[in-house]
Amino acid sequence: MKSHFILYVSDQKKSTRFYEAVLEQKPTLNVLGMTEFELNDGSVLGLMPSHGIKKLLGDKLPDPLIAQGIPRSELYLVVKNPDKYHSRALRNGAVELSPLEVRDWGDEAAYSLDLDGHVLAFAKVC
Repeated sequence: MKSHFILYVSDQKKSTRFYEAVLEQKPTLNVLGMTEFELNDGSVLGLMPSHGIKKLLGDKLPDPLIAQGIPRSELYLVVKNPDKYHSRALRNGAVELSPLEVRDWGDEAAYSLDLDGHVLAFAKVC
């Protein structure tokens, strides 16, 4: 099974550049309306313009742009060097929420907001 986690973004090109820099990888797909990054063997991070999902699903879907900047999701990535990922995110425009520290559940994790207000966490299991 392959899992796709799709974030609705206000500017696909800008968000693509952000995630390219933070993840240090090129997208596996980058076409008008969708950018994808392979996260591991079964997970893909997708970036879709907010207006695209609204057009696709119509008026029954609440407009994602109304909640622009309000955290609506969290992308929690377990990586070998969370401090490096977190630093790259901050250098590329993310806003720090919490620095790297050991959490109650045992992971060491750092939190920020990406360009669209999605919570972005980089962690390692301790």
